[in-house]
Amino acid sequence: MTETVDSAGPGASAGPVTPDAPDAPDARGSRRGRRRGTVVPLVLIVALAGTAAWGATRPWEDKGAVAEQPSADHGTVVVEKGSLSSSIQVAGALGYDAPTPVVASGQGTLTALPAVGSVVKAGGKLYEVDGRPVVLMTGERPMWRDLGPGVADGPDVKQLKSNLIKLGHAGGLGLAVDEKFTEGTATAVKRWQKTLGVKETGTVAPGTVVMLPLAAVQVQKLGAQLGSALGAGSVMTVSGTGLVAVVQPAENQLSQFKPDGRVVVNLAGGGSVEGRIRSLIRGGDGNGGDGGGSGAGGGGQQRTSVTIVLDSQDKAQSAGPSSVTVNVVGQTASDALIVPVTALLALDGGGYGVKVVDGATSRLVKVQLGLVADAKAQITGDVKSGDQVVIPK
Repeated sequence: MTETVDSAGPGASAGPVTPDAPDAPDARGSRRGRRRGTVVPLVLIVALAGTAAWGATRPWEDKGAVAEQPSADHGTVVVEKGSLSSSIQVAGALGYDAPTPVVASGQGTLTALPAVGSVVKAGGKLYEVDGRPVVLMTGERPMWRDLGPGVADGPDVKQLKSNLIKLGHAGGLGLAVDEKFTEGTATAVKRWQKTLGVKETGTVAPGTVVMLPLAAVQVQKLGAQLGSALGAGSVMTVSGTGLVAVVQPAENQLSQFKPDGRVVVNLAGGGSVEGRIRSLIRGGDGNGGDGGGSGAGGGGQQRTSVTIVLDSQDKAQSAGPSSVTVNVVGQTASDALIVPVTALLALDGGGYGVKVVDGATSRLVKVQLGLVADAKAQITGDVKSGDQVVIPK
């Protein structure tokens, strides 16, 4: 939230200045018509995440401690007591988490592919090459070498052993999740191969497993056809099974998006779900993709994508991939006295005031500003809830 206050300095007049006629001397030879103090006009602009609060000028003059009722071009508003918060609303999209292309290694012909929208869990068949299943396993490191007896220690061995244990093929073998390919590891591999109906070699070849950092994936689209030979292109694109919200805020809105910060996601079909900010990625699409590097209205500049994980998937799954708006709450003031920013006056000597209506007259009261948001301001001073203050119509 940015506040910009444009106020005249001490001694500035409230409008254009015209030459004064010479003052006539009184009986004592002195001049009359000494200038009175003025209330300086105020232009208050509150810029919050691209949303500007209304500006207003205050053209009337201070007539002393007591002033007349507002003229016809001014009205009054009640001082309210309540809560005020600075918040922004950003448009975004609901989509499946972490879309990832799957590139097949090795050689062969695709003989089976999953249907778009199908879900494959770790240990399940993702696709088939030359009649042999290619299995999904959980891991960050792609398979790049044969893993079998005599292979050198490495993190890829540790990754394989972790999967064999989770899939239930290491019972009674005393397997430890480490980087050593032991005799027990080979036995666990043979057990796994038996369940797949393939030759029990005790060695895992790179083209037989796809390692992805997900316990289950949903097939989003296919990149190859049955009968085509394996190549450098992706076989398919998969994602997580959960929906996330992704927004690309403007640069002046980024300060509102805090890591692990709480937000409210408003769904297109109605209703809302709370969420948590998981990541901010410069120039990304928030889902692990490239993002193209040019956000809307960015003029080629990279925009930051913010990914939000949802507290509950039920409402989100009913809505499916769709547009959303995300509310981010900033500062909050509770039990506050609140007036429109158009009621504020910039005073000679600094500070702000409001004109409080008191019966047939009004009085100028100096106040202190607190939170300013949504064209409203929190004030403190000799003002109470229910008072009437002057505003322009």
